[in-house]
Amino acid sequence: MKPWRILVVLPLLLLLGACGFRPLYGTDGVSSGVAGDLASVAIPEPKSRLDQLIRNELLSTMRPAGTAAPDRYRLDIAANAVDDRSIENSSDARQARRLTIRVIASFQLKDLSGGKVVYKGTTFSNVSYDDVQQSFSDMQARTNAIERGAREIALDIRTRVAAYFSR
Repeated sequence: MKPWRILVVLPLLLLLGACGFRPLYGTDGVSSGVAGDLASVAIPEPKSRLDQLIRNELLSTMRPAGTAAPDRYRLDIAANAVDDRSIENSSDARQARRLTIRVIASFQLKDLSGGKVVYKGTTFSNVSYDDVQQSFSDMQARTNAIERGAREIALDIRTRVAAYFSR
């Protein structure tokens, strides 16, 4: 490497270290970090199929097998799916239509020691699917779209909760 590049890169690296940047899921050697905090979040049994899909995804990413910790927090989730809009391709009724579903979820993270809500938020996902005007295909496409939306919602909730724990 040329000497002038070293003179430019070295101060930039020193500034990066001084800015307080640290990886979201990193550990500092003293505590278990965000991953340990995520493993201590209990997610109660859901009320609907959509809530169950979100819960399953959260459990598999926040509390993978063998990483469960004593419950210190509870994450309450309430979600619903709404048919949002239709995008028509043409006036020909035999062609597929593009439909959109909006999956909306609100969540609250509660500290179990005091019952206080420490973090809450709302998130959404717009997912689309083709309506080919065949009953079974349309039903399966809609179900798959809702499952995709639930996965996106779960990942967003996980990221937000992890960001809360990283403070």
